[in-house]
Amino acid sequence: MSQIKMRAMVLPVPGAPLEMRELPRPIPGPGQVRLKVQACGVCRTDLHVVDGELPEPRLPLVPGHEIVGRIDALGEGVDGFEPDDRVGVPWLGWTCGTCRYCRHGQENLCVQARFTGYTLDGGYAEYSLADARFCFPVDESFEDVAAAPLLCAGLIGHRAWSMIGEGVEHLGIYGFGAAAHILAQVAIHEEQSVYAFTRPGDEQAKEFAYKLGAVWAGDSDQLPPQRLDAAIIFAPVGELVPAALKAVRPGGTVVCGGIHMSDIPAFPYRLLWEERVLRSVANLTRADGHDFMALAPRAGVRTHTRRYPLADANQALADLREGRLSGAAVLVP
Repeated sequence: MSQIKMRAMVLPVPGAPLEMRELPRPIPGPGQVRLKVQACGVCRTDLHVVDGELPEPRLPLVPGHEIVGRIDALGEGVDGFEPDDRVGVPWLGWTCGTCRYCRHGQENLCVQARFTGYTLDGGYAEYSLADARFCFPVDESFEDVAAAPLLCAGLIGHRAWSMIGEGVEHLGIYGFGAAAHILAQVAIHEEQSVYAFTRPGDEQAKEFAYKLGAVWAGDSDQLPPQRLDAAIIFAPVGELVPAALKAVRPGGTVVCGGIHMSDIPAFPYRLLWEERVLRSVANLTRADGHDFMALAPRAGVRTHTRRYPLADANQALADLREGRLSGAAVLVP
């Protein structure tokens, strides 16, 4: 008997367009669940994978790591989930559980970690497999498409935000895309003033930031009207690091929230001096996932999305690459 097929968008080699293919519907192994994909967000990290900026992806690859789906099959040994449960699947897809990082609450740095839509097949498909340990319940207040961006844009934004330190009243966000539009809502809910930095001349992004409640929006090469207590950089542009350091007060923190960034240019030590902190964020932990997925409905987060059919994944990636989106692109099989 031939195996049941499914449609999937596949990356044959980095730099090539995705191809629609028919693949065997995957069968869950021990500890895995199979999801009937309801929605999958299109993340900037997907661009880095597709464009060859992240090394050694699994090939051929089904991208996508902001997956919302219904469980339709369970592998041996899965506890805590039932068929038809709705769950979300993030970037971090598997860890070893035994290395020093896993043992000390830093599983996001696991040396053997596997990543959804990069070293594991992801959600640009009708069905997808996931390790049950790395699946999160999705609050019913979010419909499928609205929930998808929470699984990476929301999670990595929240992790970056958790690293800015105490006493932050004035927060700068560089690169006002999917992650920024979610984090801005959380920060404003926590009574922080948000200053949005956009690509020079991008009036649409500035208007979007103001609609979400930013107190100021300007070009990324400008200084804000108020010295910042902290800044988070989501745009993958190394030149923004010295710009953000210049904008924060003494003792302030700059967090680089992306998995990839162009080279950071040399800058004078005086921009880092006075106990400013520069740090990066890597991946996420399961604790991050549970914390944020509980916080998002309490904070009243509402994602702004544009839907695309699964077959239009290349168009969604192109729109993201060219800055034609406000909010997040989401594929719907």
